[in-house]
Amino acid sequence: MVKIFVIDNGGQWTHREWRSLKYLGVDTKIVSNKTPFKDISEEEIDGLVLSGGAPRIGLESKLGNCGEYLEKADFPIIGICAGHQFTARYYGGMVEPSKIPEFGKVELILIKEGDPLFKGVPKKSTVWESHNDEVTLLPKEFDLLGKSEDCEIQTMKHTNKILYGLQFHPEVEHTEYGVQIFKNFVKMCEK
Repeated sequence: MVKIFVIDNGGQWTHREWRSLKYLGVDTKIVSNKTPFKDISEEEIDGLVLSGGAPRIGLESKLGNCGEYLEKADFPIIGICAGHQFTARYYGGMVEPSKIPEFGKVELILIKEGDPLFKGVPKKSTVWESHNDEVTLLPKEFDLLGKSEDCEIQTMKHTNKILYGLQFHPEVEHTEYGVQIFKNFVKMCEK
């Protein structure tokens, strides 16, 4: 059984990320973002979700031990909302207050098709948003995968690692293909 931990960054939907994985048959648990990487790696996990969170990542530079996880992990990671924003900052991107914050239903437009995380997801779909800040400069080692009308960097992928960032919330039932995205991530972690 694949084992994926959810790093709790204080988000309102962290338990939904955990539950989405649990429903897919994943061995999963929620872990504090203060947990040292050594403790996580001793659990022999196959993947990690950096949850959303209450912190204004655009205004803060640290998010628990998430930097250590990004630096040391040799397994797939997906950052959601605050996890996405922190990942961008960690790798040299920029996060700023959104010109138009997004809350509720938004249309995601995939601009790079064929990525394994979005297998089975159409070019345009409805996703759920809840953010005041956003990634405004893509880190050099990342490819842009998707955008929305008011957020140019909705989803990104590292060019050399299985490392993704999603501004939207795939764990929320209003995201049309959220379950499919989690299924695809689980498959990546099984390899």
